[in-house]
Amino acid sequence: MFMKGLVLKSTGSYCKILLIKNNEAIFHQKNKSEIIDAVLSGKLRLQNIKSTNPVVAGDFVHLHQTENGWLIEDILPRKNYIIRKATNQSKLTHIIAANIDLLCVIASISVPRTSVGFIDRLLVTAEAYSIPAALVFHKTDLIEDDKDALQYQQDIADIYKTIGYPVFLTSLKHKESLEPLKKTIHNKITLLAGHSGVGKSSIINILQPHLHLKVGKISIKHLKGMHTTTYAELLPLDFGGFIVDTPGIKEFSLVNMDRYEVSHYFPEMRKFLGQCKFNNCLHINEPECKILYALENSEIHSSRYHSYLSILNDEDFRTMLK
Repeated sequence: MFMKGLVLKSTGSYCKILLIKNNEAIFHQKNKSEIIDAVLSGKLRLQNIKSTNPVVAGDFVHLHQTENGWLIEDILPRKNYIIRKATNQSKLTHIIAANIDLLCVIASISVPRTSVGFIDRLLVTAEAYSIPAALVFHKTDLIEDDKDALQYQQDIADIYKTIGYPVFLTSLKHKESLEPLKKTIHNKITLLAGHSGVGKSSIINILQPHLHLKVGKISIKHLKGMHTTTYAELLPLDFGGFIVDTPGIKEFSLVNMDRYEVSHYFPEMRKFLGQCKFNNCLHINEPECKILYALENSEIHSSRYHSYLSILNDEDFRTMLK
């Protein structure tokens, strides 16, 4: 008899899985017997899978118990997933997590600084895979006395608020600032994504104190974070839902996307699509382009348009086109 499970963590062939009863993934801190270890069946290992990891955190699976332990037989259809190019294998992709209800891009203005280009690549990926997204500016206490940095943070936040993305300002110094975020992720599978050292594990430790996740330090030489999380993992939340702790991402290359579709994943551009003179308009220098008109009229922010061009011109992205 098959049982259904939710993959909390996958390290290759071995997975940590939460057994699902009555079609609900319920976690009780006092009863951890619902969490089991399982391995992939032979047929799953032999499938022609073009990603580095056939089973990922967030997957729902069918499994059964054998004399030698639990065996994963099937991966149930995913409603979505977030993917990037594999680090050292250009022809393969790496799926970070699946079945995500919300992607929270964790950014910081300082130590380490997050570029708007990096933010936009994550948001475009979320849009491409129909994942709702929000933006969290963390470590806001580090710029409390810097008027220029505060203004810059506000300006960037306003860009994304205008587009329609929820924006949160948080810090560990002011723990109450995390309450709006906590309410938003209630009963959701939420993925936190951002550079190493941006504070993902620290945020999780505040939201779920008993986890005691290891918190990384910032490299003084490079002012960048050092990895503390090795594999993506679903962490059950006592107040309802799961949070996905992910390894810090230094770079983010988009994959499996036609360059003519990129503008579809910028919400502020979508309302102008189909109005250009040419059906195959790339919105670069074509005549009578509605996107370019909107840019000139400040209906599309220049930083977002620059991110759009950067994605089109990215060498890694071009090599991964369909």
